[in-house]
Amino acid sequence: MALSTPALVHPATSTVANPDAADSHRSWKRLDGVDVLRGLAILFVVLNHVHMRLLIAGVPYVADSHKPLLASLVWNGQFGVQIFFAVSGFLITSTALRRWSALSNISVRDFYLLRLARIAPMLLALLAVMTALHYAHIGPFVVSGNRGGLGRALLAALTLHVNVLQAHHGWLPASWGVLWSLSVEEMFYLFFPLVARFLGRGKFFLTILLCFVALGPFARTLFAHGNEIWAEQSYLGGMDAIALGCLTALLVNRIRFSRIALRAFAGAGAALIASILVGLRLAYVPLIGESGLDMTIIAMGTCMVTIAAAQTRWKGPRLLVPLIRLGQRSYEVYLTHMFVVFASFAIFVHYGNPIWSAPLLFVSTVIATAVVGDLVGRYFSEPVNRTLRER
Repeated sequence: MALSTPALVHPATSTVANPDAADSHRSWKRLDGVDVLRGLAILFVVLNHVHMRLLIAGVPYVADSHKPLLASLVWNGQFGVQIFFAVSGFLITSTALRRWSALSNISVRDFYLLRLARIAPMLLALLAVMTALHYAHIGPFVVSGNRGGLGRALLAALTLHVNVLQAHHGWLPASWGVLWSLSVEEMFYLFFPLVARFLGRGKFFLTILLCFVALGPFARTLFAHGNEIWAEQSYLGGMDAIALGCLTALLVNRIRFSRIALRAFAGAGAALIASILVGLRLAYVPLIGESGLDMTIIAMGTCMVTIAAAQTRWKGPRLLVPLIRLGQRSYEVYLTHMFVVFASFAIFVHYGNPIWSAPLLFVSTVIATAVVGDLVGRYFSEPVNRTLRER
């Protein structure tokens, strides 16, 4: 799930132009509402992977009667990735509008260099560590031959087709498999500046984005041809959320909504998100769940909340500070969280899988992933990104 949301600016600075400022493209404000969304998204991803470890190990840590409600918290990793995609599309587009005033003015070269500076250091460091662990024969990081082997996995990670590799050869070790979302996201942004540069002035650009939105549900169902992995990880299956985020940024840049409208956006968006995360667990609706519309709906809800957050510049209460900080480090947490998940679960197994400590396993893993992500961001990715951008 990468979940990654690296933007042209550092993702820790979720920003939007102040529409009331005389020079709005230079007004940089952190968006707590967006960081809350990213915090929730990465929280769902981490909880999902802890739950999967327990599921694979056959640890029955919850009563059957409570499973649907619990699933709404610990079985929503895929929805978390969709939230990431929508937020990413908004951040990339809004930042491009601030930097170049119009998408048709975008510098393709600078766009690529800025994204490379943000993404490459963390990705290359991650691949180097996982390669070393593969050669050290550390189980959760070894890419077996029937999955293509280490060389094939490295090639897929560097050429943005981890999702394709998994669809053809089966699931990679989870530490490698999470890179599928980065493949989807960066494939979109590989073409984004080119299309924006040459088609950004007309309606054809908007038409392309709307086509991505329309094709998303079909990509997750009809176009997957029964391949479960491709249904979850196809390029088109994730790009509808990114496209919705792009459209949201364009809308926010052009229209100033009233306070009543913004409250309606926030309420309706939160309701749509909750209806998918919780509602479908308690009362499954085949028309939504089996048609692929669930992913589109949660992306739409995310975008509606983002509109309200962008134009109200809502500041989160102190109670939400940990979630906001988690969202600010979502990229670092996403790329490193499996190391913590495997280590935490190894300790859990070492002490005999005590059922009473399963809640502690979830809580401690979330806290540890947040700490590791913050340390990596503060002492590695931020300094390297800053240095590369300055050069």
